[in-house]
Amino acid sequence: MASKGNGRGLDLARQKMRDAGVDEVAIDTFAHYYRLLEHGETGMIAEDTIEPLDMEALADVVVPDDVAAEAIGKTAVIKLNGGLGTSMGMDRAKSLLCVRRGLSFLDIIARQVLHLRQQYGVTLPLMFMNSFRTSADTMAALERYDDLAVDGLPLEFLQNKEPKLLAADLMPAAYPKAPDLEWCPPGHGDIYTALRGTGLLARLQDAGYRYVFVSNSDNLGAVPDARVAGWFAQSGAPFAIEAVRRTPSDRKGGHFARRKSDGRIVLRETAQTPDQDKEALADLDRHRYCSTNNLWFDIEAMTSTLDARGGILGLPLIKNVKHLDPADPSTPEVIQVETAMGAAIEVFEGATTIEVGRDRFVPVKTTDDLLVLRSDVYDLGKDFVLDQAGDEVPYVSLDGDFYKLVGDFDKRFPEGAPSLREAGSFTVEGDWTFGRGVKVVGEVSLESRAAQRVEGGTVLDEQEQHA
Repeated sequence: MASKGNGRGLDLARQKMRDAGVDEVAIDTFAHYYRLLEHGETGMIAEDTIEPLDMEALADVVVPDDVAAEAIGKTAVIKLNGGLGTSMGMDRAKSLLCVRRGLSFLDIIARQVLHLRQQYGVTLPLMFMNSFRTSADTMAALERYDDLAVDGLPLEFLQNKEPKLLAADLMPAAYPKAPDLEWCPPGHGDIYTALRGTGLLARLQDAGYRYVFVSNSDNLGAVPDARVAGWFAQSGAPFAIEAVRRTPSDRKGGHFARRKSDGRIVLRETAQTPDQDKEALADLDRHRYCSTNNLWFDIEAMTSTLDARGGILGLPLIKNVKHLDPADPSTPEVIQVETAMGAAIEVFEGATTIEVGRDRFVPVKTTDDLLVLRSDVYDLGKDFVLDQAGDEVPYVSLDGDFYKLVGDFDKRFPEGAPSLREAGSFTVEGDWTFGRGVKVVGEVSLESRAAQRVEGGTVLDEQEQHA
């Protein structure tokens, strides 16, 4: 693809960002990616440039208790909390969803951290990277935890925003009838830009913290565990990501690999995989590990690397092509310039990965995931850590016509989730409503063209097929 811009598009985009009060560090970072786009960069990672990655498992690592305790005492925690849960029909922070016993994701995260502070006698600051859409709701929900904030550090900082660019000429898109749609988030790789631009990275270093643990707020398995902190401290690595074995449900997602040219670990996302390599992407025997998006970095290493690169970490570009109004395919195609925070692994010499149990990766992307989380598949202990009850997490597939949106989903489970502890899989086709105390055993599939109700106390087992 030939260079499209003549510099005018970038000038207009810069001015638009300044007028909106966007931080200069973020503007410079956006300019870096704009120039890559102008020169035809696609961010693609071809299969013949990488090889599979193997790694050690946390279960096989010895971490002395004193090392773990010392490491957690030098750690700060950041939760990515910019998501609205729009795919589930929400218009506020997804982390406000009720998970268990009247507690939201935010409640459980706060209580996990408060428990660890007490257990280890550490400060363990907790901060949320919010978007301008999630900030107010999130901060209101956290007001009940008056001992959560740590002196000298904020409970939140905001991710940046950037203009969508017209695919035709890389000019900033205009949409007067809905100006909000002219903007997009820069992907969660923006965390490094935001930490630098807000001065938070320097404040953490000045306050004596050494490590940062970052994870998604919709993953309650991502506890800032002292043993993992101790492993990271022992490793001496500047940067690390927790990985899990890929399962069939991860076939379409990204994976780790090693770049042949320099031996660096890379994280290849689906959007960075050429069409001819999609089969290799889905090969679970070849590429065995995917990212949990639980990552650790050394504050000194991050600061010195950003200093050396003029404040721009230089993460690989992800070129996301969408319609200006995603709900209206007649609007022009735009490019959203994005980066993934895990891609920073290739920036640091000596960065590493570790295989962790699936209990540290419990993301909620759909109402299928939400049903599992609300069921008895996990126990929630006094430490507010999810404890998986059985060996396997059941496969759940709910009919998208009736369960995709949280409001519709809640109406069909008015008295709580069924017991899934003894389930292998649970597939629901059609409109089914469930009473209190329903139990699913083995492989269960429900199918009906007419609306149905499963009465309270019913045991659904694999012999009990409904048609």
